[in-house]
Formats: sequence, C-alpha cells, structure tokens
Amino acid sequence: MALPVEEWRLYAARRWAALEPELRERLAVASLHETLRLGCGLLRTEAEGAVLQRLCRRARTDKEPAAARCYREEGNRLFGCRRYGAAVKLYSKVCLEDIARAESHGYPDRLLPKVLLRKAECLLCLGRLQDAADALSVVENKIAMDGIMTTPVHQTLLKKLSQLKIKIHEKESCPEPAQESCSNIQRKLEIWEENDSIAGASSSLSLKFDTERGRHLVASQNIRPGQSLLKEEAFVSVLCPGESFLLQDSSEAAWDTRVTNADLYCHHCLGQLLASVPCRGCSYTKYCSQNCADMAWEQYHRTECSLGALLLTLGVFCHVALRTVLLAGFAEVSRLVEWSHDGDKDPHNPEARCKRLNEAPAGIRGIPGCNENGQYQSSYHAVFNLLPHTEKHSPEHKFMCMLSVVAICKQLQEAGLEAAVLNQESSEEWSKPKACEKSSSELSPELKTMAEAMLRHVLQLQCNAQAVTVMQESGSRDGAVVNNEPVRLATAFFPVLSLLNHSCCPNTSVSFSGTAATVRASQPIPRGQEIFHCYGPHQCRMRVAERQQLLGQYFFECRCQACLDELESGVKSVVTLRNSFCCPSCQAPVQGEDMLCCSNEACAVSVSRESLSRRLQDLQQQMKKALGVLRDGKPDQAIKMLLKCQMDAGNFLSPEHLLMGEMEDHLAQVYATLGKWQEAARHLEKSIEIVEMHHGPSSIEIGHELFKLAQILFNGFAVSKALSTIERAEEILSVHCGPQSTQIQELQEMKTCLSELPKSILQRT
Repeated sequence: MALPVEEWRLYAARRWAALEPELRERLAVASLHETLRLGCGLLRTEAEGAVLQRLCRRARTDKEPAAARCYREEGNRLFGCRRYGAAVKLYSKVCLEDIARAESHGYPDRLLPKVLLRKAECLLCLGRLQDAADALSVVENKIAMDGIMTTPVHQTLLKKLSQLKIKIHEKESCPEPAQESCSNIQRKLEIWEENDSIAGASSSLSLKFDTERGRHLVASQNIRPGQSLLKEEAFVSVLCPGESFLLQDSSEAAWDTRVTNADLYCHHCLGQLLASVPCRGCSYTKYCSQNCADMAWEQYHRTECSLGALLLTLGVFCHVALRTVLLAGFAEVSRLVEWSHDGDKDPHNPEARCKRLNEAPAGIRGIPGCNENGQYQSSYHAVFNLLPHTEKHSPEHKFMCMLSVVAICKQLQEAGLEAAVLNQESSEEWSKPKACEKSSSELSPELKTMAEAMLRHVLQLQCNAQAVTVMQESGSRDGAVVNNEPVRLATAFFPVLSLLNHSCCPNTSVSFSGTAATVRASQPIPRGQEIFHCYGPHQCRMRVAERQQLLGQYFFECRCQACLDELESGVKSVVTLRNSFCCPSCQAPVQGEDMLCCSNEACAVSVSRESLSRRLQDLQQQMKKALGVLRDGKPDQAIKMLLKCQMDAGNFLSPEHLLMGEMEDHLAQVYATLGKWQEAARHLEKSIEIVEMHHGPSSIEIGHELFKLAQILFNGFAVSKALSTIERAEEILSVHCGPQSTQIQELQEMKTCLSELPKSILQRT
C-alpha cells in the first residue's frame, strides 16, 4: 500500500475542503518550504492525533503474548493437517531461532547434546568438516561430564554421534572435487568494463540531458541481447507488507494468521526468511540473520521501531521517505534542503531551475545529480535531485502528504527520538525512547527541515519509486511442477536506474536479487539508441488508451514507437487483435465498438460488447473456483470445471485470446498434479502457442512457460524433448534474468540429471 489508508485520505480531504479559499489558492502554488510553513500552522494536533491513534490500532506491532499464543495454536492446527510449510511460517512469527541463538539464550543443558548433533549434521551437509568435528567434540565432552547414560534417549544420541563421526571420516578420506561458486561463475559470464561517469553502469552507456527527455541513457556502442548494462544497490528500500496486514477497526479483532511478505522476507536485505531473527522492540520487523538485525537497528530501525503502526497506516511512500532521510543523515539533508530554497521563488519555471544548476556550488553543477567531478552516483545527492514535480501534483494530494509527514515528525518529537534523527546521539547511548521534554506542539526547526525533505521524497516516489519484484511460488506446492509469478516485494529508490525513461516496447529487462537491481538488454541495441525501461504499461498487455491513462501518474504523455504506431498510424495493438470476441452464433470475428456485428454476412448476428464482457467476467470467476477446487485436493472435479469453461469460452472468445491460453495452462497444472505428464505437456504446449502470439518468441513470459514445460517433460521422462526445451528456456531466461537466477540453476540441474542417464535409456526416449 503506497499511500495512507483510505480513512486518513478522506480525513485529509475534509480538512482541505474546510480551508478558506484564499488559503487553498496559496497552498496550490506554494513551494515545498512554504507548504510546510503554512501547513504546520494549520495542524490541529489533538484532532489528527486522535484519528491516527484510532487507525493505528488496526496495525498491531507491539510485542504481545496473546499474539504468540494465537500463532502457535494456528501453527499446531496446520501441522496437524500436514500443511507443514504454512505451519513453519506461523511458528516463525513467534521467533523460531536457529541453533546458535538457542545456545546463546540459555538452552537447557539436558537438551543441548541433541541440538549440537543437529548443528554438526548441518555443518556436515555444508561441507564444513572441521566445524562439524568441533561440534561433535563439544557433544562428547558434554556426555563425559554428565556421566554414564543408559536410557533409550541417551543411547540414541550416542548412536547418532557415532554415525556422524563415521560420515566425517568418510568425507575426509574421499573429498569431493572443488566446485566453483555460483558467484564466481556469474562473474566470469558477466565480465564488463564499468563506466567512469555513471556508478554501476557499463561503459557501453553514456549519460545525456535535454529539456524534452531530461536525464537519460544512450548506447555508446552496439549492445547485444543479454548484455548487462547496469547493476545498482537500492539507496533505500522498504518491504511492502501486503494489504491483509491491517486488521478491522476494533481492539477486539482476532489476530490475523494470514502469511504476508512481512513474514517471508528479511526487512533489511529482502532475502528469504527461514528461521527469522525478531526485532528487539516490535513484533512486525523480522530479519534473516543477527547481522541484518544489527545493521538495520544501527542505520534506521532504532528510530522507526516505535513508529511501526503509524508507518503501516500512512503507507510505504511515507516509510521510504523517512528511511531515506535517516540513511542520509541530518547534515546532508539540511545542506540540500537549504540549497533548494534558492529556487523556491519560482518552482514552476524549469528554465530558472537550469540556470540555478549552472550557478550551484561544487557538487551540484552540470547534469542534476552529478557530483563535482561530473559523476552520477547512487547517492542521497542523486536521490534529492530526482524531480518531485511539485507543480503537477494536485493541491489536495500535496496537502495530504504534508499532513502525513508532519504527523510522523510530531511522533518522533513526542517519543523523544529527535536527537537520534538528527544524529546527535550514538546507538550506545540509545536504549529506549525518552518522553519529550517540550510541551509545545510546534515542530523544532530541525524536524521541519527533515519534514520538508520527506515531503519532497513522497512526491518524488510517484514518478521514481521502483517496485522490487521476486518470482514467488503460487498455488499449492505439493505438485512436481512449480508455478512462479512475479510479486511486488518492496518499494525502493534506485537513483541510477531512475535515469531510464519509459517505453511501452522497452529494450531492457530488470531483475532483482535482494536489494540489488540488474538491467540487461532484451534485444540488440544499436549505438546511439536510447535505453528504455517499462514502468508497467506494456504494449503486449494493454491497449494504447489504457497505457496512456496509467502513465498519467508520471506526468508525461508517452511518445514511444508503440504508442505512435497505434495513435497516429492507426495500427491495432496486439491486445486489440488477439484479445477479441467472436460471434456467439458462428464464431466468426466481430466488428464494432459498443455493438458488435458478425463479419460473416450469412450470419449477421449483433451483440453488445457489455453483454460479452459480463460473460467474460463470469468465465473468470468459474476458472477461479476450479483452481480453488484443485487446492482442496479434488483434481478430477477441477478438470471437469475447466473443460466446461473451455467449451463456454470457445463460443464467444477468439481462439488466440489470452484467457484461452490461461485455461490450457490451468489444465496442464491439474494433469501434472495427477501425474499425467503427457496430457499436461499437450495442454501447456497449446498455452505456449498463445503466449508467444501475444508476447513474442523471446519474451520473458515465454521463458517462464518453457520453464514449466521443462519440469513436466523432465518428470514425464521425455528426455529428448525435455533437453531441447531446457536449452530454449535457458537461452531466453539468461537474457532477461541472468545466469545466476534460480530458474536457470534449476534448469541446469535438470539438464545434468538427464545427461547422466545411461545411453540405452537416452536412445529409447
């Protein structure tokens, strides 16, 4: 949820409507500095505080024993139903800890040998033989100190100890050949020369600037598909909690046991969680390791911790804005805010901004965001120089954003966190928030500076927020075929990645590993061509009118080649051509806008677009029900429902409609669940034909579909077809995702497994 909850937005709208017309006019044209100055004078501390206090009760982030009991009981129930994966996630909500942390937190002596044996077993699997041997020595010493052990439990421990010692001896006697790590292989495959002027960029790019396109990147040499162009760590990122995190507006509401991204990924590095390390102060934030927990606490979470419910209420954009200024530090924030005031007299004049840049002090000359050496780096300076488009946001929206950031700063002041925010207090001195000594409701000048920078960042995020996505398994994990789909994991500032302009037919793909983004060429890019990134609206997924409407939030009219072709040349989009209806009577193509007429003169049936659209919605609901039946363990019933959907769809949808492909994909999923691999492959191949019509033979969508087909053919022992499918999937996915992606690694494992089969079997298949 990028923006605040709906109730807060409605409250801000009522406050705006109640202002005097003259004041609304002043705020509409005010600079950020003036907006903060006027806005702080309008605050009704008690009124805003009461509204936010009520809304914050819906986001429970404090440590509460009742929550732990609820999660444990629900985890026990799921475990009893053999839903082990879901159970583990709920147990993790009550701080499932790893072995080392169990030892350091006073694990009972009588149980310690069992835990240490598990530790030795893990180390053995990781190939850390000396560490495993050391762990077994600790167990032996512990047993010796405890004396003779004759109970069955003790005898089992001794037997396990003996088995592990034998395994360590065997591995030491016959060491496995050393294998190159994935990171080393990746480095060899993706060697490049870094750009002198753009941090993290390839030398094949150059930075340009003009008044029409702003800052943008251009190919300085011919670029081949799959070539890495940019690698950047996010300046700041915040995990998206998911819509289900907020509960009903009631202090009596039951604890929500639904699993969200907040339970699955580290809140600092965005890595997957196995045994989560909890925050010391709140129940919301979790980490993958103690190292991540300590780094987050030192850099920003010691300030954010007590504000958890407020930040969830006010949305991810406000959270990103706060974390951005905390990471930058007050000195740098203050310096840049003060510099920005020189241009506040005429915020609507871009020429004045350009003139001001030429007259700016060292570190801000030339292209906005570049340092004194003309280098563009992933720094706070670059983040600050991203355009906030102050004059283009609606006055009501700016007012709501102002109320939100001031509410956060007020909470910081009242919680006694101002010194920590202003970097006037070390982490050693900080233990818990201290009550504010000031009784005044007025923000301090320093916090007003921080609030102004935060307001700038919230407005910047509408055009410059980058969604960090991850391929997440969807549906049941019980089947042999893994179905992955991209999911928004976090919102981040990538100042170098933000240099890429949008195109509805981009020439790059962006992939993520934790908080790092990698941009690769998805097609040949000739020297002199601009490097484009898709902000979301793509020509293969939306018609031009839909794309233009969605791109309105970025305050520009898209003039990419796809849009120009559709708007000026009258070329119909792929979506229009393929996602079309057909005549319900004779299945011939139909023509028209609101009323659709059959193109077959012998038929001449007419039908309204609205009625066919309703049939399409009903069909989608039936497909959703069929997938629900499959999740309930009734695949035969799911097949019947999907086949009926397929028959109904054939009566009014064109054969190449994307939904026809989705039905084939779902049927493949059901047959794979039943182990009917040939049937599954047949349906998935039909799905791939339709996906290829829409997205092209080298698209990432085709790569994902081929990955699924490879799994089906592998499990069905269709060796020859599996190997050829794996090769094609590898070729496509390596261009878009790189050789280090989990899908590529899994494909390589399947290929190795199949290649090592005896020749007699390979010849038969």
